[in-house]
Amino acid sequence: MELFDRSRLEIKPLSERKSKTDLSSLINPCSSPPEISQGDCSKLEEIAYLVKESKNRKAPIIFSFGAHLIKNGLSKIVIELTKKGYVSHILGNGAVSIHDWEFSFQGKTEEDVKEYLQEGQFGLWEETGRYINQAIVRYQNLGYGCAVGKLISEEKLGEGQVIHKHKNISLLGNAFSLGIPVSICPQIGCDIIHTHPKCDGAAIGKAAYIDFLKFANTISNLEGGVYISVGSAITSPMIFEKALSMAKNIARQENRVLENYDIVVNDIQEGTWDWSKGEPAKDNPAYYLRFMKTFSRAGGNCQYIKMDNRAFLHNLYYLLK
Repeated sequence: MELFDRSRLEIKPLSERKSKTDLSSLINPCSSPPEISQGDCSKLEEIAYLVKESKNRKAPIIFSFGAHLIKNGLSKIVIELTKKGYVSHILGNGAVSIHDWEFSFQGKTEEDVKEYLQEGQFGLWEETGRYINQAIVRYQNLGYGCAVGKLISEEKLGEGQVIHKHKNISLLGNAFSLGIPVSICPQIGCDIIHTHPKCDGAAIGKAAYIDFLKFANTISNLEGGVYISVGSAITSPMIFEKALSMAKNIARQENRVLENYDIVVNDIQEGTWDWSKGEPAKDNPAYYLRFMKTFSRAGGNCQYIKMDNRAFLHNLYYLLK
């Protein structure tokens, strides 16, 4: 069967694309956080305590999230948490790296999918596809997240220079500079950079698998730590459970305990079920809150907090600063 010929695609300059989100969306970490209920405040105080305790005992504090966190302007807050030692590993999907890169490169991101899809132009933008793919190919042995972070932080691709005017707000760039691992674990065909002629599927696979193994290694030391999942219904729970199984397998062989850890899940979907009671029946809509079903099976202490991620992270930062 013939393969699609990417060389025939019309790839347009990123400067011609209309973007829906710009620097005005960025939240100042020093600003007052959104008001929340007393009940939610109590929950966040508990979570802040868990994070501080994990930091004190030098246990991992892992943040996992989807791209909406970037588009909602929370980059500066996560960067500040990282600088203060409250983040020891970041997990995200491919879209996280794309929106983070576009913000750092041009100060705006997020195209109108409906409009550009109708034109057959969705995702087909030169700089995004070229530079991210070239970075992954060149630095694939470092892992996906590290490759993109290195591009942003050092502004180089080999001997060539690629200026990132807003690299100070890049999660991946700052994490690279601070030596904090960022695991980017994409699904082939899900991200706009996969449509670009410069895309090398083998390089993406190798780099992403390195990131998965980095993540699994951090999970191996999760005893006494905290795993915080923000608005990621697929990547975070699916990758976490596989890495956790690998980690527990080794811990069992070494007669080592890997049971005491906290899982904090934040999303805006309704979450009325008490997961400490086990899974709900299949005729209960809560059964199909798939990510919570996965996390509830993972042991440790798991809790769900329904809240807009801007309110969740901004208030958590306020309690930790």
